Amino acid sequence: MSNPPRKILHVDMDAFYASVEQRDDPSLRGQPVVVAWRGARSVVCAASCEARAFGVRSAMPAVRAERLCPQAVFVPPDFARYKAVSRQIREIFARHTDLIEPLSLDEAYLDVTTTHSGLPSATATAEAIRDAIREETLLTASAGVAPNKFVAKIASDWNKPDGLCVVKPQQVEAFLAPLKVGRLPGVGKVMEGKLAELGVATVNDLRTLGLAALEHRFGRWGRRLHELSFGIDDHPVTPERPTVQISAEDTFATDLPLDELEPHIRRLAQSTWQRYQHERAQPQGRIARTVVLKLKTADFQILTRSLTPAAPPGSVTELADIACELRQRVERPASTRYRLVGVGLGGFVDSDDFQLQTELFAGHE
Repeated sequence: MSNPPRKILHVDMDAFYASVEQRDDPSLRGQPVVVAWRGARSVVCAASCEARAFGVRSAMPAVRAERLCPQAVFVPPDFARYKAVSRQIREIFARHTDLIEPLSLDEAYLDVTTTHSGLPSATATAEAIRDAIREETLLTASAGVAPNKFVAKIASDWNKPDGLCVVKPQQVEAFLAPLKVGRLPGVGKVMEGKLAELGVATVNDLRTLGLAALEHRFGRWGRRLHELSFGIDDHPVTPERPTVQISAEDTFATDLPLDELEPHIRRLAQSTWQRYQHERAQPQGRIARTVVLKLKTADFQILTRSLTPAAPPGSVTELADIACELRQRVERPASTRYRLVGVGLGGFVDSDDFQLQTELFAGHE
């Protein structure tokens, strides 16, 4: 006997960073707000609905946003404030379910197959969550309800802003059929182009092409595409994943040589260390064993160098010293210029596991 379909929500805050700015500063309401630092190297963090009407989008270069919308009001991002609001929203989610998978500060998947609140349906749960967000944060959220994650994510974008879209199990195939194939997860521009060569533009075209042809052309990925075209996806909602890496990085106003990066590395090490101390304060108290230095050259090549010392770095000074020393392993001409540097910590292990390993090795000394 098969299990009943899951009930999955994807909740996505509407123009989150920009909406927080408009909420907190009444003079910005109704204005095309762009959350970004000005400058040639800055990118847009968020754009209000008014700015989006001019074609401004997240991740767009700030200079392009300014050309598209000369009257835009640029506001520098305040991530501490956005994180505080995000915590409020997570608390609202937690009233209904423990199965919460955050994707970022402003969106998350929730499995509401069963709930703490005992509401009669996933739709009622989504409406209750959106109502609470509106009342308690004075912000709006859009939500998608579906039997799996990827359909719920597509649905949450359907009636934005401040919208709700419900796709019942029996509606999934009809809902997906007319969509551009690029709406499926994992289908980027390159794959779209390859599918277009086969005459595939929509999800229905993908179904028509058939499993055999897709497997012949794309192997296992072809089988996955076939499943997605019919709305088949069994990936569960996975609550907070263990931290894999903590890092901080910065893009310079002007490109710099390697020997001028030390003050920037030490400054970024401070930011990384502060975030690491927060991680250490969590119940699991995980320990980072690997130091990572990331560089991006003026011609956009990304380089990473890492070191796992015998003992994990025990202070911000140790972290910064190791990151600075990693520059010696960058084999590039002295004339190379760098536009970005980052400092990270990785190789996380649970503190109990680390203590056990330490004791075992100590026993062999």
